[in-house]
Amino acid sequence: MSDEELKQLIESNAKTAQAMLDSMAESRLERQKLREGMVQLQNAVKQLIDVRAIIDKFMI
Repeated sequence: MSDEELKQLIESNAKTAQAMLDSMAESRLERQKLREGMVQLQNAVKQLIDVRAIIDKFMI
């Protein structure tokens, strides 16, 4: 393998590795956003449960 071929192979591998790292970072960000959304949903459900409990108290 010539020096030029080796250089091209190294550059290609570096680009592939960088693309994989970028993809992993994107996936990590998407999972973080999903977790944050799930926490917001849990909080909203808890608030609805609390409101329902208050309404039930007044209905008695």
